Amino acid sequence: MSTTTIRIDDELRQRVASAAERAGKSPHAFIVEAIAATVSESELREEFYRMGSERWEKISAGGRTVAMQDMRNYVTARAQGKNPAKPKSRKHGT
Repeated sequence: MSTTTIRIDDELRQRVASAAERAGKSPHAFIVEAIAATVSESELREEFYRMGSERWEKISAGGRTVAMQDMRNYVTARAQGKNPAKPKSRKHGT
C-alpha cells in the first residue's frame, strides 16, 4: 500500500476529525472511505452516461420507442391495479 499526501486547510481538517469521531472512525479511515465513495460514484455516473449515449445512438439509428404519454398511462393504470395492454412501440421520430 502506498502513501499519498493531501493538503487540506485547518477548517476542513477539523470538520473531517469531527465527522470521523461521530462516525466512530479514525480521520484516516473516514477520508479513505470518502475517497472510495467518490470514485465509485464517478464510475457509476460515467457508466450511466455511456449507456445512455449507446442507447441514444441505437434509437437515432432507427430504434423503436414508446411515447411518454402512452408509457405514463400504462404505468398509472398498473399502479391502480388495472391490467392494461402494453403500449405499442414505434420507430423513433414517427
